[in-house]
Amino acid sequence: MTERSLPAKIGISDHVLYQEIEGECVLLDMATEQYFGLDDVGTKIWQLLAEDGDTEKTLTKLRQVYAADEATLRTDLTNLVRELCDKGLLNVVEN
Repeated sequence: MTERSLPAKIGISDHVLYQEIEGECVLLDMATEQYFGLDDVGTKIWQLLAEDGDTEKTLTKLRQVYAADEATLRTDLTNLVRELCDKGLLNVVEN
């Protein structure tokens, strides 16, 4: 994943368990035994990515839910995907 690019397809790592609790998501990396928490927006992004991993579809759905411009949503989505990939919680799916 390059510095500013958003990959087309994302997959949840096999060693990650996740559970939504009161509108927020808790992730457990079974490989490292570390917990991670996502706020309500991060949880919505996680849920949308979990549906089929298509980042453009996720972006479209985010635009329907949040009153923010596309550039802001794309930046936020790209940053979260990059962070979760760096932590090994998400994987870029190659075509």
